[in-house]
Amino acid sequence: MTRTATAAVLRAHGTAPVLETVTVPELRPDEVLVRIAGVGVCHTDLTAAAGGVPLPLPAVLGHEGSGIVAEIGSGVTELAVGDAVVLGFDSCRTCRNCSRGRPAYCTRFAPLNYGGRRVDGSTTLLDAAGEPVHGNWFGQSSFSSLVVATARNTVRLPDGVPVALAGPLGCGLQTGAGTVLHTLRPEPGSSIAVFGLGAVGMAAITAAKIAGCNTIVGIDPNPRRHDLAGRLGATAVLSPDDRTARQIRDLTGGGVDFAVESVGSEAVIRQALSSLASPGTCATLGLRAGRNPITVDQTHLLSGRTLTGVIEGDADPHRFLPQLARWWREGSFPVDALVQTFPFEKFGDALAAVEAGEVVKAVLTFEQ
Repeated sequence: MTRTATAAVLRAHGTAPVLETVTVPELRPDEVLVRIAGVGVCHTDLTAAAGGVPLPLPAVLGHEGSGIVAEIGSGVTELAVGDAVVLGFDSCRTCRNCSRGRPAYCTRFAPLNYGGRRVDGSTTLLDAAGEPVHGNWFGQSSFSSLVVATARNTVRLPDGVPVALAGPLGCGLQTGAGTVLHTLRPEPGSSIAVFGLGAVGMAAITAAKIAGCNTIVGIDPNPRRHDLAGRLGATAVLSPDDRTARQIRDLTGGGVDFAVESVGSEAVIRQALSSLASPGTCATLGLRAGRNPITVDQTHLLSGRTLTGVIEGDADPHRFLPQLARWWREGSFPVDALVQTFPFEKFGDALAAVEAGEVVKAVLTFEQ
């Protein structure tokens, strides 16, 4: 049985995706069909649309989807039609890293998330002429009213959370919160600085508060984000300049124990390292297109400081996303405070708001 959906199809890098009717073919045994209720717009989608990630075209982007299971493949036993779910990145669940509980570093991460095709070479979408449209972007391609995912990256949501707003848990919020809680692991009373207060940075601030950090410094040039960061747990918020690292050291009496850098530029990474106490750890998360060489001062590292990179918060979505949803339900991880919704047909307005920095997290919603 085939079904039709409305999807935002990218046909050329550097152009805006266009809403088209696409066809979804038969499910494979391990696949799940999800009717999308909402999908977040992530900067990684914008990077891919500009050609910064080698996804073949035409393609459907979107990788922060949530919705309701509409159909399951014959081999799926852990999900049922009608389940409310959030979609995470895909992973093989069997390689060495997956077996160690670190699927964000799956040895097959690139083909499963950037390849645009199933393992057998087929696509999960066809256009009106019956030609292939590349899907499987982060295992979902959720800029579409219907999505083919797999049981590997489809996570049942706990009761009591708004399904349409839950999609950003699957990437940006998982990345920021997981970096703090899984990689940095601050002890209660620790200090932390978060550079860049988009969705990733705001999630890091919220997670730092959950972890019991006493000093949480947010840094962002957009003054409209300062108040929200304070409400989420930041004890101080700064606008960046060439004195930022010194300001943080003065504010904390010598530097912070941890830093989260969600911008990805050399200047910000160096500021983050310079803001650390000795010893201290900086996690860099910002994705830049292509290669991104940086130069750091070796003496920062010789003094016991560490610079580490993190993908997807080093999280297992099946374990971490339900926990984030429970914290949300309990009020300690307020996803709804970060989100502004746009009807899916206002796709262009949402992209413009994200690119202009007018919203922390844009979520496209679908009529159910």
